[in-house]
Amino acid sequence: MDESLIVIEEPSDAGIRIDKFLASAIPDKSRSHYQKAIDNGLVLVNGKTVKSKYQTRLGDEIVISIEPVKEIDILPEDIPIDILYEDNDVIVVNKPKGMVVHPAPGHYSGTLVNALMFHCKDSLSGINGEIRPGIVHRIDMNTTGSLLVCKNDKAHNDIAAQIKVHSVNRIYKGIVIGNFKEEEGTVDAPIGRNPKDRKKMAVVPNGREAVTHFTVLEQFKGYSYVQFKLETGRTHQIRVHMAHIGHPLLGDDVYGKPVKNLEGQTLHAQTLGFKQPTTGEYVEVNAPLPSYFEELLNKYRKMTNN
Repeated sequence: MDESLIVIEEPSDAGIRIDKFLASAIPDKSRSHYQKAIDNGLVLVNGKTVKSKYQTRLGDEIVISIEPVKEIDILPEDIPIDILYEDNDVIVVNKPKGMVVHPAPGHYSGTLVNALMFHCKDSLSGINGEIRPGIVHRIDMNTTGSLLVCKNDKAHNDIAAQIKVHSVNRIYKGIVIGNFKEEEGTVDAPIGRNPKDRKKMAVVPNGREAVTHFTVLEQFKGYSYVQFKLETGRTHQIRVHMAHIGHPLLGDDVYGKPVKNLEGQTLHAQTLGFKQPTTGEYVEVNAPLPSYFEELLNKYRKMTNN
């Protein structure tokens, strides 16, 4: 483990959140990277651990422990992908259940990125680095449906800007536990790391703004078929919000309960609408419900009608 020392000597560098300061002082890593390093005790200020909200002071000695960079070969793999839309700037794929979006520890092959590298060759944006080429947003491993990938940096910046101002139309379908009294509603509750389990997200007072609109499509005995429209795009947003209001997604083994013979949450990213980066024309893509999802709906309809 290598160490890097920074001393706060300039008044302009004082009074800044330490995660924000580090992202500015050593910009080859993101702010979220430094937040994780701080949480893991890899950043010391005057010999002591601090929290991300700590504000720098003149004379502070900041020691950052840095893991040596590991060379990772991310290789193209001839994995079939279901392409819903493609042009010279972007490609929208229908991600299957169980597929990891991009390589990470323990998943360096068999990911969507490996498949995209084979299909697109060298035509993927490089803004998110060699491990996440083309990836401008993500959906969870066990969530199915529409995922937008960028083929060049111009398109990546354009789509990222659309996501930032919430102009990308994202509609999901899911099956949740329990029934609703209302036909529609909105969950407006901030999401951040769960203070009791850093691997999970939760509704927390100091979290980031998160807004999910929902419409109940059908109700069965003990289950509901629900449409979700995202206003923001926080990690695990729909899963956290539904669990928060007492309706966890069916099969969610993190925020609800696992279900036998069902791999993870029953959630599908159906509709994805965006402005084409070059022409500015609105493009809307719809991913059909996967067969397992349709089978569950038919099963619960029969149970309800009998």
